[in-house]
Amino acid sequence: MVADEMQENQTPQVLPRIRTPSQTFDNTQQSAQPDTQPVLPAKSVSQPTHESRLGLLDDNINDYEDPDLFHPSLHRMNTPDMDVSLHVPCQTKGRYNSLCSDDGLLEEDDTLWQDGGLSNLQGSVYLPNTGRLAAATKEDSSQLAAVIKMGWLDKNPPQGALYYQRRWVKLDVDYLRYFDNDKEVYSKGIISTAFITNVTSVGELKFEVVTNNRTFIFRAESEVERNDWVTVLLDCTRGRSHPNVMSLGSPLTPDHQGYLELRGLRSKLYTVVASDKVFLYKSIEDYRIGVGITSIEMNVGNVKDTDRRSFDLTTPYRIFSFIAESEQLREQWVDAMRFAIGEALSNSEVAERIWAEPSNSLCADCGAPKPEWAAINLCVVVCKRCAGEHRGLGPSVSKVRSLKMDKKVWTEELVQVFLLLGNERVNSFWAANIPPSEALTPSSCSEDRRRFIANKYRQGKYRKYHPLYGNQKELNNALCINVQCSDVLETLSLIFCGADVNCSTGMASFPTPLSLANTHSQPLQAELLSHNLNTELPRSEVGEAMDAIHYSAPPCVSHNGFLFKTASMARAITERKGKEEFSRRWCTLNDGTFSYYESDKNSNPNGSLKASEIACLAVDPTEKHGYEHSFELYSESERLYLFGTDQPDSHKEWVKSIAKSFIPATAEPLLRLGFERIGRLKYKDGLNLQTSKVGWFALVGSKLHAYLADSQGEEIHLRKLNELSIQQDNEVLVLVEKGRTLYIEGERKLDFAGWCGAIQAAAGSGGDTLSQQQLTETDIPVIVDSCIGYITQCGMTSEGIYRKSGVNSRVAALCERFRRDARSLCLREGEHQVDDVSNTLKRFFRELEEGLFTSEDASTWLSTAAIQDESMKISQYQLLLNRLPRVNKATLQALINHLYLVQRFSEQNQMNLHNLAIVFGPTLFQTDGKDYTAGRAIEDLIQHYTLIFEVDEQQLKKQLDMIEAINQMRDKLSTKFPSTEPGGHFICTVYLEEKKDTAEQHVKIPGAMTAAELTCEVLDLRNISVKRKEYWSCWEVSDKEEMERPLHYQERVLPILHSFGTDSHLLIKKHLAMDAMIIYLANKVDASKQGMMKFREERSILGLSTGSFHDRYFILNSNSLRMYKEVRSNRPERDWPVKSLTVYLGIKKKLRPPTCWGLTVVYVSKKPEKPDRQQWYICCDTQSEMREWYATFLTIQSDGNVWPQDGLQQTRVSRVIPDTRHGNVSLIPLRGSENEMRNSVAAFSQDPLAVSQPTNHWD
Repeated sequence: MVADEMQENQTPQVLPRIRTPSQTFDNTQQSAQPDTQPVLPAKSVSQPTHESRLGLLDDNINDYEDPDLFHPSLHRMNTPDMDVSLHVPCQTKGRYNSLCSDDGLLEEDDTLWQDGGLSNLQGSVYLPNTGRLAAATKEDSSQLAAVIKMGWLDKNPPQGALYYQRRWVKLDVDYLRYFDNDKEVYSKGIISTAFITNVTSVGELKFEVVTNNRTFIFRAESEVERNDWVTVLLDCTRGRSHPNVMSLGSPLTPDHQGYLELRGLRSKLYTVVASDKVFLYKSIEDYRIGVGITSIEMNVGNVKDTDRRSFDLTTPYRIFSFIAESEQLREQWVDAMRFAIGEALSNSEVAERIWAEPSNSLCADCGAPKPEWAAINLCVVVCKRCAGEHRGLGPSVSKVRSLKMDKKVWTEELVQVFLLLGNERVNSFWAANIPPSEALTPSSCSEDRRRFIANKYRQGKYRKYHPLYGNQKELNNALCINVQCSDVLETLSLIFCGADVNCSTGMASFPTPLSLANTHSQPLQAELLSHNLNTELPRSEVGEAMDAIHYSAPPCVSHNGFLFKTASMARAITERKGKEEFSRRWCTLNDGTFSYYESDKNSNPNGSLKASEIACLAVDPTEKHGYEHSFELYSESERLYLFGTDQPDSHKEWVKSIAKSFIPATAEPLLRLGFERIGRLKYKDGLNLQTSKVGWFALVGSKLHAYLADSQGEEIHLRKLNELSIQQDNEVLVLVEKGRTLYIEGERKLDFAGWCGAIQAAAGSGGDTLSQQQLTETDIPVIVDSCIGYITQCGMTSEGIYRKSGVNSRVAALCERFRRDARSLCLREGEHQVDDVSNTLKRFFRELEEGLFTSEDASTWLSTAAIQDESMKISQYQLLLNRLPRVNKATLQALINHLYLVQRFSEQNQMNLHNLAIVFGPTLFQTDGKDYTAGRAIEDLIQHYTLIFEVDEQQLKKQLDMIEAINQMRDKLSTKFPSTEPGGHFICTVYLEEKKDTAEQHVKIPGAMTAAELTCEVLDLRNISVKRKEYWSCWEVSDKEEMERPLHYQERVLPILHSFGTDSHLLIKKHLAMDAMIIYLANKVDASKQGMMKFREERSILGLSTGSFHDRYFILNSNSLRMYKEVRSNRPERDWPVKSLTVYLGIKKKLRPPTCWGLTVVYVSKKPEKPDRQQWYICCDTQSEMREWYATFLTIQSDGNVWPQDGLQQTRVSRVIPDTRHGNVSLIPLRGSENEMRNSVAAFSQDPLAVSQPTNHWD
């Protein structure tokens, strides 16, 4: 206990001890070999599942030290890259060298040895005085292959010393080894794991490794590390039988054994030659209990006689000078060691097998013949000169092994990997982009080789980038998928493009890709993974942004059968294919390849298509072609393949199997849909419109299902899109939803054209029922929403609205345009007449298939109108309302809400409740209008609208107030700006770039026209095209105040005209600062700004001019603009709501602003009980500062929508001269008896001209 405490608390800095030989050996050495023949432990077996564990070992070893305990004089090497494990007395100053490699030991040229041969050596581990060995890395290949754990530990030295010595410790299957440092090749001690009986934790951070005869104590740096060592050691030794001594029953019988003197020690070591290794033990007793000094790999050894009883065992790292007891014994030792060298070098069979693959017979880097080395993790076979440069990369990049010497490394699986891949296939990845000027030849110099090999493997400069490069999540997912199949080259590509070999698979039973490969019986995949568990990946970046795409799973589906096939085509199919154009073919889908044969007897296919080459699968409508069921395959090479069959089950199975073969696991839910078209497309969305991504899409009815990058899948309701258009020369399909725009790109023209046609057809009206119409977000048909919105804006006070008939040709044309694509038609005042629009709405409901109330329940609605009890009637209406389909219910509520608002303005439009019911009763119930039953039902719905539809009274009041405000504005504008147009347009003079006669343009301003639309209109009239990075804007200019401001592109123009004085005008010009403002805003984290500015009010509180500007501190955020007297002030002097401010550029010169970078700010209070208008001025010190303040104001007031995402879109608004003829449609009288009105309605419903076909007038 005392000793333990002293050891735990004591950490002295003590130099290595120097002992005399008498202190080392307590027992006398025996000259004769023992009668028994001890046997070495079993050969080490590679444990790939542990190779990734590079922490510290968990074995406790008794205090056994090797040579440094029994050297009377130690001479350690002090050169920075050299170190030794065995130390001998220093008789002459020699230089030491340590040559080792994690990747295998390279043969050294004879030229590495200079003058002064080995015979000049005076010590057993000295190099020639002038000789030199080439530098190498730090580990012996044999030891690396089986390493389970390694790291630094403190080891308790022998004989009860009170301090610990720091040791580099390694554990493999057969031995626990400890070294003086992590650069040494030969250990200071080895402990056979077969003799370890127990491993336990003792004391603070310490643990014991117990054998039958000794206990070794180690100390770790942390408790976690200590526990890890203990666990690993117990795992390594568990289940083994623990022999007391080495015996003949051991699996490896020594070829020769006995005592040899190591020159300079004057002591003998028990030496054992076994197979291709030499083991050194302190004594035969230590050999028998499995505790030794070190082992020497003979694949790099050479034996040379030196004198009568001496011989040298030379390795690239040490020269061991042995002395035998007699010449005869020396000959036996030399023969035994040379036999071990031959055993180690006898593996030429591996080289011959590797060379059987023709491309492996030439170096993968320089093309030299018969390469004898290989980088087993990179899967390339290289020559000796290139192998030296590979070794220089370090084992974390290239694990170099000899084809002829490293026998244990070359498992059958590894050999098969090299035969399967070969240098040619591997170089299709590693050397895909080598410039001819950088390529190596067999005569290339070392400098060129070093540069090329570093570029090729460390930097990955020439590799073929995987499509998933840069998308770590998808790379890992792809690796987990691919290791389950046989494509080893794909796995290599994934690994060296960034896939994490140790990533989680998400499955507890198979947590890593390696376990997945083993589970799915893929030994070659497992072999490649096991050699790359700790590989340092190439660290170069791609020169340009790589497309991050989802991974196509290696297909594991198979199917076969007869199909009928046409010849492949390079253009879309535009006509029906008859049966005579098809040929019967035997088709197979296997191992990711779809092949078709002349018949099921043929072995060579007529053609094949890999699953990875399939871009789209389209399922044709029944009987589209001669065969009842058919489908189309679109390839990456712009070819179309048409297949057909008359068997629905066969057709369904083929479609399902082919789709499963090329759709990735991330988009697998698409396979469960009854899709009409499925495949991959490039797209852009969100804020990043520079980089295209790849998504997987499936079209099902009017819905587009998509699995985009990093999404869990989403649905796009095509009939609810705000916009659907094809732009940029038919290469981009634009889908605009509420709050989002998706750009689908035409990477391949053939399948993209098919997608565009299919999506446009699905997005259009699919029939004459309500649910088949193009819908808004609230499930109201676009035609209904557009007509109601237009009449609310322009027709609420129109006398006889819905009773007066429009011009038949225009009504028919509007109906047809709405039917083709309702979302593309924008109703504009002046272009479209109120009565034309109102009649279009009525005609839509009259021609609606199954009607608004559905054919099933329409009669119930009519009978409900006869119920006398009002409360019972309302309850029945509510019941029937809830039974309507979702779209019908939403449409009915929108229409009745509109009619309710119309009748509230009956004093102006003459359409009271009764008149509206007379008009809409027969229209909505599709009756002849000869009785008032239908009208009574509509009258009930309008009259009791708030009760039946449970309407919020406050919301209804807001709608009425809004209509009232629109009407008042229209009245004021019609007084101030009398129109010269019959449609009610306002004429305004707009100037282009400057105010002068030659630059003025007279423009009609509809009520809904925005600043962007006005800008485009003027530019269009002047034939000016908008170039990229040109920000044309509409400006409000005040000559009197000497200020101006650009209108927001969505700002309505008419209210600005209404607020104008006689000294103001509109100007169309470029916003030169907009680009800088957008860049500034893009780099801001949040929409806020603060700083000092000079401030002046228009007038003081007393009504007097303040006379000068004063410094004030301003803070602008999303809610308010606050002004403080100084930076340190706690309470603001003024606080304005930011969205109530109008900010202009410029300040009147008569105010004498201190700088020319000023803003005029106008505040108008919106409180009706206390109207207030303030105007004040602020000055900035620089132009950029003013620009930043103005940009921040703009982004806050527009909620971040400063400029249209797609830029200013010029649009030519088509104008149609109003048709002043009334046509032959019967007019409904505005006033008259009820019978007269009913007869007029009946005449309207029966008039054949009311449903006439559209004319070419609108085309």
